[in-house]
Amino acid sequence: RVDLMESGGGSVQAGGSLKLSCVATDDAYNRYYWAWFRQIPGKEREAVAVIDSDGAKSYTDSMKGRVTISKDSAKNTLNLQMNNLSPEDTAVYYCAAEPYLRFRGKSYSLRYDASAYIYWGQGTQVTVSS
Repeated sequence: RVDLMESGGGSVQAGGSLKLSCVATDDAYNRYYWAWFRQIPGKEREAVAVIDSDGAKSYTDSMKGRVTISKDSAKNTLNLQMNNLSPEDTAVYYCAAEPYLRFRGKSYSLRYDASAYIYWGQGTQVTVSS
């Protein structure tokens, strides 16, 4: 079991930056895939970025080029640096984790599927004003 707790959300003007953090109770990063998702009001939860069990990072088109995912193993923390934010990025942002075996032998795109993840944080609100 992994408990996740996000922080760092808030309000920012368009063009601004925020850094989200997610503290995990399990430090065995090499056994999990770690991801950031977001849910815009009225829309389905969508993936933003993933770090797999080998440490490889990948990004979806939703915020590609404007975000950087990273992990600090010493602090058991997953981070998401977000830059050049726009009002369209207003959403609740969630971190998620799933044991890597879930993805073994499966389609690469599965890592971007919210239903593939069992562990979730409570979410943190990001509001971008114009």
